[in-house]
Amino acid sequence: MKVIICDDQAIVRDGLAMMLKLEPDIEVTGVVEDGTAAVELVGKKKPDLVLMDLKMPIMNGVEATRQIKAKFPEIKVLVLTTYSDDEWVFDAIRVGASGYLLKDTPREELIKAIKGTLTGKTYIDPAIAGKVLDKVSNPQTQPATLLTDKLTGREIEILRLIAQGLNNADIAAKLFLSEGTVRNHVSAILNKMEVSDRTQAAVIAIQHGLK
Repeated sequence: MKVIICDDQAIVRDGLAMMLKLEPDIEVTGVVEDGTAAVELVGKKKPDLVLMDLKMPIMNGVEATRQIKAKFPEIKVLVLTTYSDDEWVFDAIRVGASGYLLKDTPREELIKAIKGTLTGKTYIDPAIAGKVLDKVSNPQTQPATLLTDKLTGREIEILRLIAQGLNNADIAAKLFLSEGTVRNHVSAILNKMEVSDRTQAAVIAIQHGLK
């Protein structure tokens, strides 16, 4: 698993790099201090995942995430920051971040989130999950019929499991389907919901009470 670390604090970059290098299946392929450098390095290194801070000089993490996902949609971006402000959280997810963790996340949970994100799971720090829902709900939970009108029964079933953080392999095993069939359903769900990734789909599903 190739990972790039982007953070404007040297002590954080170095600490994360040292921690990740202890994992035999994770390779830190680059360390940068701002969003512009992250976008440039991603283009050169093509990592599997970027650990992205948010408030940085030159280019912040939200804009860097947007540019990375626009150019390389297959690359995952996992936000790791000290900021839990509503706007930062929502904007990062809106532009394609696959998860949002705070820097006080325990080491074991961070490693689990990195590996899980690369298999298609979604991680949002429990301390800020409520804020995400408050932001997208306007502020009341929307009726589930707004989704059931768009999606088939099977797609709703799969969307519920996506909202629970399951990846395609987990969903396939649970529903006794092939992974390819699940992948096709997920693509149809994203298209019908007009979202770019399963993190955004999961947030909307929870908003509609489908978790």
